[in-house]
Amino acid sequence: MKISDLVAQAQAPFYSFEFFPPKERKNWPNFFATVERLSELNPLFASVTYGAGGGTQDNTLEITSHLKNDFGLEPMAHLTCVGATEKRIRDFVARLADSGVMNVLALRGDPPKDRVIDWDNAAFRYASDLVAFARRNFPDFGIAVAGYPACHPESKTFREDREYTRKKIEAGADLVITQLFFDVREYIDFVERLRHNGVTVPVVPGVMPIQSLDSIRKVLSLCGANIPGYLYLNLEAAHLEGGVEAVKKAGVVFAVDQICRLLDAGAPGIHLYTLNRAETCLAILQAVKERGYFS
Repeated sequence: MKISDLVAQAQAPFYSFEFFPPKERKNWPNFFATVERLSELNPLFASVTYGAGGGTQDNTLEITSHLKNDFGLEPMAHLTCVGATEKRIRDFVARLADSGVMNVLALRGDPPKDRVIDWDNAAFRYASDLVAFARRNFPDFGIAVAGYPACHPESKTFREDREYTRKKIEAGADLVITQLFFDVREYIDFVERLRHNGVTVPVVPGVMPIQSLDSIRKVLSLCGANIPGYLYLNLEAAHLEGGVEAVKKAGVVFAVDQICRLLDAGAPGIHLYTLNRAETCLAILQAVKERGYFS
């Protein structure tokens, strides 16, 4: 079933998860133990990543199939097109369909560090090219795309960035899932501007729990998201007082407040970037439920 249809039919705010497949199979048992724990919470859907240039594509295919057929989840496979051929994309999506997976998150992806991409002759230059190809060749699929409340780091202006998002919807996408962000106002402004530009599909905010100062610095350097000054200062103070565990606790408190504010602002649900950490996700969702959400 298309995840966009599940979102439209949801009677109350929902939550969904993103999982990161381990590269090595020896780590799969622990990964699936995490999936099992979180699947018991009955998320609306679960997305599964793969690396730049399709580096872990086969893992994504197999794990996504397990989520669908062994855990009863509605999975969404990440699908990146940087450096890809039409044949590789077509073959991968066809294999997803054969395993019962009918949803993808269409992304351009980051160029691999060991390759130079000839963008002028690339089969897919933008994510919108991938969306159009997938919609044309797999009309029954649900196709989600990424949105950037804080603007994609390669976009020259916010206006240009919103235009790229609109083009992805026009190409055939039926759902937007945002990149991580930490200022709720960015999400509200992002949605308002999309609506003003005629975009009516659901926009699901992505929330990433803060695990440590080092991890958040790395994430910010990669995705171009912003962090409010007061939050960063609070995290630094927590680190000085109690190290990594204190930062993690402060991150949980912030994520709970962020989720509640997003739902109050009208977000249809929350997409939680799990980082494959069941305990953190369970703590966040339990605290949100105790505040009267996700009943």
